[in-house]
Amino acid sequence: MNVFDQNTEEYDLWYEKHYKTYISEIQAIKQAIPVEKKGLEIGVGTGRFSTPFHITVGIEPSANMARLAQERGITVIKGVAEHLPFHDESFDFVLFVTTICFLSDIPKAFSDANRILKKGGYIIIGLIDKDSELGKKYDSMKATAKFYKDAHFHTTTEVTDLLKRSGFHSFLYWQTVSQLETEEQPIPGFGKGSFVVIKGMK
Repeated sequence: MNVFDQNTEEYDLWYEKHYKTYISEIQAIKQAIPVEKKGLEIGVGTGRFSTPFHITVGIEPSANMARLAQERGITVIKGVAEHLPFHDESFDFVLFVTTICFLSDIPKAFSDANRILKKGGYIIIGLIDKDSELGKKYDSMKATAKFYKDAHFHTTTEVTDLLKRSGFHSFLYWQTVSQLETEEQPIPGFGKGSFVVIKGMK
């Protein structure tokens, strides 16, 4: 997490510099967020994705990232996705956005997310698809990329298989960012957009 602690402001400014891409991602995630339900963002970062959806609780290992999220009104608990400090069946949904590529144990994280979800609750994943244009670009730049050098990208199909093994079902998909720096409306499915949202039910 050192790179995020040491470059928090630079990371957060990405969303201002690439505002149209950010808004496209927000619009895609919006399709999956349950209305008026209690949610948790795992890997809340600086709060850029919790704030638009009124998610007030987040988990984050980086102290400096957490500080910015707290300034945006989010209660941030220091922790990691694989060991969530919550009781069973505490939330209606959990949100991961560009987080799973940094996890050390995705199956453990998905299993623990399942544990803290209420029956009928949802797991919502926002990811850069490894097979997409942007995914291939980021993967090829890992040696020199500040924020993605330790990332491990995955395809939508791979992540869906991992979710199935953790007990999730009834999947829905939305995609966006078929072109960079363009505000787009999300479309159902995956395979065209670089940013994919997966919604699964417990």
